[in-house]
Amino acid sequence: MALSIRLSRGGSKKRPYYRIVVADARSPRDGKFIEKIGNYNPLLAKDDEKRIVLDAERAKHWLGVGAQPTDRVARFLDAAGVKERAARSNPKKAEPGEKAKERAEERAEKLKAQQEAEAEAANAPAATEEPAADTAEATAE
Repeated sequence: MALSIRLSRGGSKKRPYYRIVVADARSPRDGKFIEKIGNYNPLLAKDDEKRIVLDAERAKHWLGVGAQPTDRVARFLDAAGVKERAARSNPKKAEPGEKAKERAEERAEKLKAQQEAEAEAANAPAATEEPAADTAEATAE
């Protein structure tokens, strides 16, 4: 029998409360379980000691028997010092998609063209005003 240590949801709508249970991997999420080894209340503050209550001794026992924790429960077990969790790395996660990259390139091109146009506009009137200033000085002399 494949065992898993996972969360079983309780609580009402929009007010979740989870039991940390050892269950057969084939049983439904909120269905039959073998043993409750803790609970998790995500509504409490992150530094609250009652947010995660876990029986570490029973968790070690079930891990020794071969139960596989889910990702979230593995985080809890790592925080409790029961089982070390390997750090996961996904460097492409924060990378934008193809269309977003295309839009960013278009925006950059438009901005560059606009800045070049402004620079040319700033240089052109200055060039026409300079000779006028020279003629005004020549008439003054």
